[in-house]
Amino acid sequence: MGSMNYNDFQTLVERGIIERKNLKQNQYTVSLLNEGFRNGLLNRQEIYNIQNRLMLVLQNLIKRYTKGESSSVPTETAESLLTSMLYAIDAYFLSLGTPEKAMTSLKTVDIQSSYEKGIETVSTCFEESKQIYKLVKEDKLNVPVDAYNMTINESLPIFMKKYRIIFDAHNTMASIDYPLAIDDMRLQGVFYIKQYLERLYMETKFCQLFSQGDLLNTLESFGRMYKFDYRIELFNIYELMLNSAVFSVLSGGNTGQVKISAYQFEQIERLLTQVTPDRVDIIVGEAIRSLLNDLNISDSRMKDYMNLHRNQMVQRIVNAANSCSLQGLIITQQEERIKPVEFSLNLKDRLSDIKLRKLLVDVTQIDKKDRKAQLIKSNLNSLHDYLDVFESDSLYGDEYEALFVLFGGMELTILAKIVFYEDLRTGFLSFQAMVSEHAGSEEEWKKHFIEYMQRLSPDRLQSIEKLIYMIDYEKINFY
Repeated sequence: MGSMNYNDFQTLVERGIIERKNLKQNQYTVSLLNEGFRNGLLNRQEIYNIQNRLMLVLQNLIKRYTKGESSSVPTETAESLLTSMLYAIDAYFLSLGTPEKAMTSLKTVDIQSSYEKGIETVSTCFEESKQIYKLVKEDKLNVPVDAYNMTINESLPIFMKKYRIIFDAHNTMASIDYPLAIDDMRLQGVFYIKQYLERLYMETKFCQLFSQGDLLNTLESFGRMYKFDYRIELFNIYELMLNSAVFSVLSGGNTGQVKISAYQFEQIERLLTQVTPDRVDIIVGEAIRSLLNDLNISDSRMKDYMNLHRNQMVQRIVNAANSCSLQGLIITQQEERIKPVEFSLNLKDRLSDIKLRKLLVDVTQIDKKDRKAQLIKSNLNSLHDYLDVFESDSLYGDEYEALFVLFGGMELTILAKIVFYEDLRTGFLSFQAMVSEHAGSEEEWKKHFIEYMQRLSPDRLQSIEKLIYMIDYEKINFY
């Protein structure tokens, strides 16, 4: 295809004429063409010839897509097919290892052949991804974390079922909610999924080095510390366990131990606030090496992955130490919370749909707010039933307050957990300040609940605040 002598080409390569910073992972072939033209490795005629051959490959792909019935498709479909085609060609050129080899192939190998080899590369990656997924599925952690379980049980199988190598090679085909500790979002399609699965599998194998009890205890302590329901939040379990293990080593604990007491936290805080950032990097590096040795981690990829996380961890430690906020980074062992009497969360205590509808009809037929409130209070036990009533538009204005007045401190506390969820999660203000400064809510019942709480005495709010941190947060299903 080109007139350049191979030895001349080698000379240009040795001069470093291909600037790698100009090459894009997701547009490798196009950026390779641009870079080749910029540095003179490709002239206008060569670029034109390559573009024509790309269009011929696309025309054949369109005919295949329409099963020979047409040579044209809607613009959106054509663009998608072009992207899929280039994804496969990119896969082949990337598999050659260096942009120099890719440039040589671009100049000397027919594009149709490159495309077919790219399809083979993508197909191989897809088969490898399916095998890794089987391992991930078999070794899945037994944890009540929704995003983790749904990604493995639902999202990834959707990809495996729907992925189309020829017509949709670039498409991920699934919504992946569970975040990795370290992700490379530059990748697309099956290459992203394969990387995701490889890293998810490594993260899972690392977490399995700790006992099930320690794993669950760390998750629960994490939820209590940040005042949220860890089961429904988006966070990375591996990062949580690795950080805890490193901090345990720094406090003098045994390798593999992730529980950190208040005393150990004081030791860590004293250590990390008295050293320079460079020293923090050394200390964390030594702790990770101890983990690698004592936990018998020999997989080079896992070692690399752990060391890659080290940079993020060091920066967070330095920032937290400088702002005296290490308590927000290090998960300490939480005291067992008192499990109070609360709204019933048992499904058998919920009213049937028929009974609940009848109750709502009866409520709307009563004029006096106090009688309405008494009727509701005497018929409901389930938190979920109360939420259904609140959201049914059966109460108006001060009728909400008439019902709230009937609630004890624990019931008000549980409702406060729901209404002030985001404020409690951030934890920047005291509970009384949260209540007094809250701007309200668009939801009717929440707006009236906030107004009711703002009228309570400081002593009553203080007693509710104490109860808030006594509730076993993980046992409450809000919705």
